Amino acid sequence: MSKNTDLGLLILRIAVGALMLLHGIAKLGDVSFIEGMLSGKGLPSILAYGVYVTEIVAPLLIVVGYRTRLAALVFIFGNLFAFFLVHTAELFLLNDNGGWQLELLGLYLFGALTLFFTGGGKMAASSSNKWD
Repeated sequence: MSKNTDLGLLILRIAVGALMLLHGIAKLGDVSFIEGMLSGKGLPSILAYGVYVTEIVAPLLIVVGYRTRLAALVFIFGNLFAFFLVHTAELFLLNDNGGWQLELLGLYLFGALTLFFTGGGKMAASSSNKWD
């Protein structure tokens, strides 16, 4: 059986981007809970609107395959922000089934990290720029 790396990268882009996009869409119009968390940590509440960039814009660019590496970098930043802002206490915990408490966020993070290093592949909207 021959390898098809570009098809694999397309599947990874769709999985990582589309699944995170659902999280972003759920936050459309109401980021007040994020503003509250930011204020509680002494950060400007305006940063809450960055969730739209990291959970809607970047995932859309990843799915389409336009500037995939740059979009993945933004996506990674958003995931790390979520790790350290919201989930620090869960970093070393296991869930009731024995899995890592943050496995979903970890899969998003490492999937995006993979795309940052590989790019989007030939089945992407753009593949000739250094950020693709």
